[in-house]
Amino acid sequence: MTTEFYRWTENTWRSPDIDWHKAETIVAGIDVGSVSSQAIILADDKIYAFCNTRTGSNSPDSARKALSIVLNGTDMKLENIQFIVGTGYGRVNIPMAKKAITEIACHARGANYMGGPAVKTILDMGGQDLKGIHCDEKGKVTQFLMNDKCAAGTGRGMEVMAELLQVPIVDVGKMSLDVKEEPEPVSSTCVIFAKSEAIGLLRSGWTKNMVLAAYCAAMAHRVVGLLERIGIEKEFVITGGIAKNIGVVSRIEKELNIKAMPLKPDPQIAGGLGAALFARDLLLKSKKTA
Repeated sequence: MTTEFYRWTENTWRSPDIDWHKAETIVAGIDVGSVSSQAIILADDKIYAFCNTRTGSNSPDSARKALSIVLNGTDMKLENIQFIVGTGYGRVNIPMAKKAITEIACHARGANYMGGPAVKTILDMGGQDLKGIHCDEKGKVTQFLMNDKCAAGTGRGMEVMAELLQVPIVDVGKMSLDVKEEPEPVSSTCVIFAKSEAIGLLRSGWTKNMVLAAYCAAMAHRVVGLLERIGIEKEFVITGGIAKNIGVVSRIEKELNIKAMPLKPDPQIAGGLGAALFARDLLLKSKKTA
């Protein structure tokens, strides 16, 4: 069996303390990204369950898969969910969603929920792009900036590097910090050229750890450049799958001289969580006007 080094850990969580049958509102957010998909269920204003899974070949099936995973093992059915909002790369193709909202708005809202009203700057490190976002104390976006459409500095770029070096992607961050001396970052901002550069470095005698360090450093430097263009207001948080890569995050923090606030329960669910919060607002609004 061929090892798929690029595969990150999928996970599911469910609150052991919430009886959803007693909730007045049951809503969900589904975030179909280019690499990962999340489904989050809120019972009233609390997280009842969420999942992270890999995005498949099309958005509708990926949305169905995420929702099926998050409902699995519960007695909740689709018809029990009163409102669903879709977000992410595939948001317009989520068949069970009543509304689609941009991932920028949803990540800001989700980060605000997890980090509190002090959160002002969000870095969303997604599967195919980077976003610097400013929001107010209620999680409403006030300004944002995106990188160009390139996989470098994103989840997909990291997957390519993990597969090239045959290193499990979950180990990349830790391995990149296990070097005697920090190497120069790879020079290429394009993932294709970075891949070629990495092959050349390995042939010249670099270890895998050194190559990973150089690539993580390049990703961090690229991210910092984006954040410096939009400006950083404390408190600062990172959302998306790369938020779990200590090699990239620690280097971003070092360049900025700012520690990112941890987001619990999971920085990867910020978009889907924000979508669920919007779903709750829309449901309550519809009840008022009914």
